[in-house]
Amino acid sequence: MSARLRLAVTAAAAGAFTLALVPAVPAAPSVPGAVALSPVVAAHRAVPAMASGPLRAIRPASAGDPVLAAPISTSDCVSQFQRACYSPLQYRTAYNLDPLYRAGITGQGRTIVIVDSYGSPTIQHDLDVYSAQWGLPSSQVEVVKWGQVPAFDPKNADMDGWASESTLDVEAAHAVAPGAHIVLLETGVSETEGPVGVPEMMSGINHLVDAGQADVVSMSWATSEAMFPGFDVGDYTSLTTLRYAFVNAARHGVTLTASSGDGGGDSTKLDAAWPAGDPLVTAVGGTELHLNDQGVRTAPDSAWSGSGGELSKVFARPGYQNPARSVVGTHRGTPDVSMAGSPNGALWLYSSFDPANTGWTADGAGTSESSPLFAAVVALADQAAGHRLGVIDNDLYRLYAQHSPGLVDVTTGSTGPNGYTAGPGYDQATGVGTLDATGLVAALAHRH
Repeated sequence: MSARLRLAVTAAAAGAFTLALVPAVPAAPSVPGAVALSPVVAAHRAVPAMASGPLRAIRPASAGDPVLAAPISTSDCVSQFQRACYSPLQYRTAYNLDPLYRAGITGQGRTIVIVDSYGSPTIQHDLDVYSAQWGLPSSQVEVVKWGQVPAFDPKNADMDGWASESTLDVEAAHAVAPGAHIVLLETGVSETEGPVGVPEMMSGINHLVDAGQADVVSMSWATSEAMFPGFDVGDYTSLTTLRYAFVNAARHGVTLTASSGDGGGDSTKLDAAWPAGDPLVTAVGGTELHLNDQGVRTAPDSAWSGSGGELSKVFARPGYQNPARSVVGTHRGTPDVSMAGSPNGALWLYSSFDPANTGWTADGAGTSESSPLFAAVVALADQAAGHRLGVIDNDLYRLYAQHSPGLVDVTTGSTGPNGYTAGPGYDQATGVGTLDATGLVAALAHRH
């Protein structure tokens, strides 16, 4: 995974911890009640940290950073760990998803493709446990191994990190679109920085697009444009020749989403995270939610300090960003939109790929979380519209220009020491803002 992002289990500057789980918040009437899990022995999972290159440091264990047997409430997380943790049921309230579910809009009949190196050998079991805990309908994950995917070794830090990423991506997508079919595309070469693992990922995406097995593709990984050979001399072909899968996806009406990065953004240089900076991809940044135990906001969402946002040197401003030209100038700017990503308010996750560290965590996933969350919202909109929506940015910026109630401006918070400050309108801290899912899905599906 890209060291720049380390999107599944990073907590950039904020020292993320893995928490425990608590009794589930009561389920809304549209889903069955949650079930309690049997206790397990609490353990600690080493979490890869962000680095300046492919090196992945492992954080030492600490008493405040456990893997736990069951989820606890947000208020208990705050009192015990000095940070919030949230369930998917709280997200349902925060993003106004329940009206969609009551109308039968759950992502049914739509497919979300998750792209990760190596994957997780326990993804189906873990999703089953996750779904049972929160009263979500079960879903069969279709695993597609692309290339020579090596046998999983829980002692391999790289594989462990990608398994955590895969767990996050699948469970976050399922939390928002519980009726959608999920395909986990596992590739055999680890993506670090530059084009190392990208060829396998692009080939796998292209195959699924051609086979008609993708409606939305989520990519919770990224690499700096500058890490592609030729960048320093203005030759971008080593990157642009790998875009064929994206061009093909757009031709087939498939929506692409990608995490904007967890480095806090950099306003001092032209060098966006890719694939988020590609004009055919929706770059999803991270916000911090402020919720009570029931998922009701105690304050408006704010920009997460670690969320990435840059201007691309490779790609010029696409036409759909014309409403934001005063901010991005002549360059493609990121992010486009934002959802939850802050370690202070992380989503509960369950995993068992490492037998020594099986249980629940809420350690902060960064923009690795926001990409599958938004991809799932697109799947809901696809179902509501009755067809794929394609390059969703065209609609996002149109709705932004129209002041659509489906988009919620984020006006507080800032990113990184060289990053951006959130304010009224489009900004490179949160893009066009965050969303009210019911309003956005209706607008995208032209249901007014």
